[in-house]
Amino acid sequence: MPTVAIVYYSMYGHVRTMAETMKEALEANGCEAKLFQVPETLSEDVLGKMGAPPKSDDPIATPEDLEQADGILFGIPTRFGMAAAQIKAFMDSTGSCWQKQSLANKPAGIFFATGTQNGGQETTALTFVSQLTHHGMIFVPLGYPNPIMFDLKEVHGGSPYGAGTLAGADGSRMPSENEKNVAVSHAEKFATVVKKMSA
Repeated sequence: MPTVAIVYYSMYGHVRTMAETMKEALEANGCEAKLFQVPETLSEDVLGKMGAPPKSDDPIATPEDLEQADGILFGIPTRFGMAAAQIKAFMDSTGSCWQKQSLANKPAGIFFATGTQNGGQETTALTFVSQLTHHGMIFVPLGYPNPIMFDLKEVHGGSPYGAGTLAGADGSRMPSENEKNVAVSHAEKFATVVKKMSA
């Protein structure tokens, strides 16, 4: 059974909720899925002032965790149209993987959380693909497998680059059922690719 590492950063729980949804869908589609959070770069004092809840007990990701996985999904909150600094700091720690090209040919996908509809879900994907490219990974986008992507009756995140959620400017909006539905579609597609490539 192929293994998918879901590597995420989540300050307020939005990205982790999406990660849990994708984990369940991956496991329902013949993959073993493991949740990993990237190391925090902010102090407890700063996190407290920002009103961040306690972290989950998911293990802290290491470069070795990426090497051991058959595929990797990255859960990324957007900061000013790019990946949050915590995600970038973690990717900066994967230099040994880059030197060995130990992540080459592994499928990788991206999912997001932004504060607003135009908060950079697509620009985050486009700028993060450069990380995958240097590692020689194979980007697996969402595309448009789910009709919810075309439904404008309800505000929702997500794009052809990956599943997504809108947190609201104050972070009070959690992932909707529609957004979770799209996350399931992304996980199902990713499972299909990982299984084919690891066969």
